[in-house]
Amino acid sequence: MSVPGIVDASLDGEEIAARVSLGSDDELFITPTRTIVYRADGLLSDESADEYPHDADRLTISEGRRKTKFALEYALEGEREFAVPAKKTDDVLHPVLAGVLNGNGITDPGETVVKTYRFSELTLIVTSDRLVKHIGGAVWDGDYEEYRFEDVTNLTFEDGSVATQIVLTVDGRPQRIKAPNEEANDLRERLQRALFDYHDVESLEEFNLTVGDDEDEAAADEGSMDFGGGVDPLDADPPEPEDRETAGTSDAGGTGSTDPLADGTANDTAASGSASAGTAAGSESAAQSSARGTTGDARADVGSSERGRTETGSVFESASDDEPAVEEAGRAQRTPAETDPELLERIESLEAAVERQTEIIERQEETIEQLIAELRQGR
Repeated sequence: MSVPGIVDASLDGEEIAARVSLGSDDELFITPTRTIVYRADGLLSDESADEYPHDADRLTISEGRRKTKFALEYALEGEREFAVPAKKTDDVLHPVLAGVLNGNGITDPGETVVKTYRFSELTLIVTSDRLVKHIGGAVWDGDYEEYRFEDVTNLTFEDGSVATQIVLTVDGRPQRIKAPNEEANDLRERLQRALFDYHDVESLEEFNLTVGDDEDEAAADEGSMDFGGGVDPLDADPPEPEDRETAGTSDAGGTGSTDPLADGTANDTAASGSASAGTAAGSESAAQSSARGTTGDARADVGSSERGRTETGSVFESASDDEPAVEEAGRAQRTPAETDPELLERIESLEAAVERQTEIIERQEETIEQLIAELRQGR
């Protein structure tokens, strides 16, 4: 693709390392030293190309419903920011953050940034040579930690009901990082791949045998129950063992056993044969509501005590005693859209049309906002 003339003129011989479309004809260009935000000619604005050097001291993002603001802080210039569509946040963050790491001398020439992960106030950056960790409101600033792959001698993963703990042994000391389970597998694979490529091994077992030693394994095992390190991205830890024992009785309803409240309701209904259908229905509803509450409280315990099972859906599988009946009920409740290919196709076409209309409306809103801003400036 051709580069807009105004951008080409500002490159000063630098190569473009990455470019991201921002919608319409707007684009973001990444060079080794700066980010260039290009805005095409519009109804209310002229073509422009704004530059943001990568030697920033701090990078912060603020996400809104439609827009995400990127703020870069500099020692002399102060804060400068630009906005991108919310759906482009991750596409923009990855190359911009890679540029900032390079501009601050954190990554070496030839080192590539593999993937960026954000878990609440924890940011993890996997590169070809290291793992960078930052904790706080900013995505990155000077208060970061890095674990160079040359210093990593052991890697293990501890699966939990809601989060996976990554344990890297660096210079003989275990470093623990928590990641939510829904993204932990992707992080695990990319981190392993980068670490294996760096040490030229093929598997985790080979890495721990070739690079690690017995002291590293002992250090990792000794601190395996220490969950205090790092930031918990979910702000929720599985309950302690003694809590599980206490909760065992009240969790019976969540694991498919008889709910005492349900029994009481059934006995009352049998004893009062003259009770109305409405009263019976109300009692049944109350029992079901109570059972659902008990199930919700037990969910973490059940998932924790059944780590050998697949994480996804394990709680719900154990909560059902009659799976064939549930499947039969599901088949009976299927909508025509699930069985009629022609209707499915029409629904997909409608969804595509709605998405196109939404994009048009968003562009119109942006134009109106820009017009209002220019009118205010002209007062």
